[in-house]
Amino acid sequence: MSLPLFLARRIYRDSDAEKQVSRPAVLIALIGVAIGLAVMIITVSVIVGFKSEVRDKVVGFGAHIQLSSADAARSYETRPVVVNDSLMSALSAYPEVRHVQRYSTKPGMIKTAEDFQGMVLKGVGPEFDPAFFSKHLVEGELPQFSDSASSNSVIISKALATKLRLKPGDKIDTYYIQENVRARRLQIVGIYQTNFSEYDNLFLLTDLYLVNRLNNWKAEQVSGAELQVRNYDYLEETTYQIAVDMDGFPDKYGVSYSVRNIEQLNPQIFAWLDILDVNIWVILILMVGVAGFTMVSGLLIIIIERTSMIGVLKSLGANNTTIRKVFLWFSVFLIGKGMLWGNAIGLAFYFIQKWLRIFKLNPETYNMDTVPVSFNILLFLLLNIGTLVVSVLMLLGPSYLITRIHPANSMRYE
Repeated sequence: MSLPLFLARRIYRDSDAEKQVSRPAVLIALIGVAIGLAVMIITVSVIVGFKSEVRDKVVGFGAHIQLSSADAARSYETRPVVVNDSLMSALSAYPEVRHVQRYSTKPGMIKTAEDFQGMVLKGVGPEFDPAFFSKHLVEGELPQFSDSASSNSVIISKALATKLRLKPGDKIDTYYIQENVRARRLQIVGIYQTNFSEYDNLFLLTDLYLVNRLNNWKAEQVSGAELQVRNYDYLEETTYQIAVDMDGFPDKYGVSYSVRNIEQLNPQIFAWLDILDVNIWVILILMVGVAGFTMVSGLLIIIIERTSMIGVLKSLGANNTTIRKVFLWFSVFLIGKGMLWGNAIGLAFYFIQKWLRIFKLNPETYNMDTVPVSFNILLFLLLNIGTLVVSVLMLLGPSYLITRIHPANSMRYE
């Protein structure tokens, strides 16, 4: 063990080390480091959880990548494109594509005896992945979706069901304006709730066959195909690969395919999420600054209090570098103790909120009813390492105060 580390450990463990003057300074420094790190852990877990929750809901309604006609991004009344078995097999062959499913949309209106409401009827086929809607289903059940027959069954959001006073088993009249008004009576078999009002107030889910019949499309024609990727980090790369092969190429009826990912289809939402990254950096810089400056003040007080010890060490032949290392190692021990407290507070918040969901949100404002949290081990380690490194670097300057202390002058502190 090196001499500076040995002396630092003796000072740290010495019961007399916490002198009357330095005890408050050390305590404040520990609290500053603990609060700073705890706030950083909580902030990162909440913002990462919030971004993940919003992204998952947007993806749940529209998948990661959509293959459709060029006008599909501008209106739910779309031109059809051909998505047959061979095209679906070709799309599934891309290494990063996990699942492919067809969809068709038809804007319309729900009318009850007392109210009416605009909506979009979205039809899906038997290959539909029900995981997202099963997770958010609050009443009833998901029907078996078909592309060859229709049960006239539909699932509706809780927001629409509450607004229109509907429940599972009720029948609703829906109307669609084309050359003339077409009507369909549908039965509600399930109610979902995602708290994402932009979509909850819009989408009804039903059979692909029904929507294609309303659009007067052929069996192989649909609004498009939805693709789910295996790894979101490769979304842009996968989108580019598919776009190179498909974008702008016409189907058998002359309609050109267009490939867009979820970020291109929802630029406002993802631009809003990107702004949250700025908030993270602002909070991290402020909290690291708080932790660092409290440690600086604590170290200065400890150095002044230990002036006589510094004079003795210098008189015994210790140079400034060795003594500085002693106090820097001592500071590392204090920072480490504060970081243990900070980790305990931050992780306690994460697990309590994850399991008990104590802190609530207004879903109309935040698109979710509880504060979301997410734990990323890499970010957790980076926060700890970054806090330790930055705090120690901030202490290098104040430690030079030791070079100003002379053995003869330090005798007056005896």
